[in-house]
Amino acid sequence: MAVKIRLQRVGAKNNPFYRVVVVDERAKRDGSVIENLGQYQPVTGAATQFTVKEDRVLDWLKKGAQPTLTISQLLKKNGIWAKHKGTAK
Repeated sequence: MAVKIRLQRVGAKNNPFYRVVVVDERAKRDGSVIENLGQYQPVTGAATQFTVKEDRVLDWLKKGAQPTLTISQLLKKNGIWAKHKGTAK
């Protein structure tokens, strides 16, 4: 079973809010999830909010879960990707 870390939209119209979830790659965008890892709110006034359970994300990445492009960019921006690759300072 191929596993992905991706976003699941739960926000209202014109007010997006996403959950960061682990799902089977064949599941629908809003289908059943394996684990909820955090949240991402791109529209919060001045700055975006991205919070995840860092230890669980690293565990899933170690197990071979593939992040989507958006998730990988958010992980790089917050320094979690560097910890996964072993290049954290």
